[in-house]
Amino acid sequence: MAPVGLSFYGEPARAFDIGCDVAAITHGHPSGCLSAGCLAALVAGVIAGQPLKEASQEAVPMLRQEPGHEECLAAVRAGIELASGGRPSPEEIESLGGGWVGEEALAISLCCALCSPDDYATAILLAVNQGGDSDSTGAITGNILGALLGKTAIPRRWLARLELRTEIEALAEDLLVGFRDSEEWRQRYPGC
Repeated sequence: MAPVGLSFYGEPARAFDIGCDVAAITHGHPSGCLSAGCLAALVAGVIAGQPLKEASQEAVPMLRQEPGHEECLAAVRAGIELASGGRPSPEEIESLGGGWVGEEALAISLCCALCSPDDYATAILLAVNQGGDSDSTGAITGNILGALLGKTAIPRRWLARLELRTEIEALAEDLLVGFRDSEEWRQRYPGC
């Protein structure tokens, strides 16, 4: 959902709606769709310069307007609440669930990002050192803090051995810039 947030930066409500619609293609349960929309809204807000805490609080009324929002809203609130007490232990993070479903993964990731909004490595390590779906929570936390802090926040040692780094960075930059209807872009991304 981070690409949806990038596509609609500065428009969190629109990113939320589109994120929900895109997720509905593969996730029929409201919490799957709504957590995806919430992530898209968070990315859209922080990429436009909104503080993470403010962006996460703005997602609450968006969630409340949707049918079946209760489970996702409770998870988001729990993640925000846990983060307000300082850096939680792995056991405290696991109180948010295992991250195997959308709302739990979002709550864990949001908590980790809110606990260390200026320290990418600390937040990621917190997200992946819990006993659940740690690759998902690490990726979601990385999406949030990547949008907030930019690529320079990622520790160099993590990037040094990244396979296809050049291609990944080019794709990320293109997502941030947005689609351009040009021959260069049609060659780079056939079918667009």
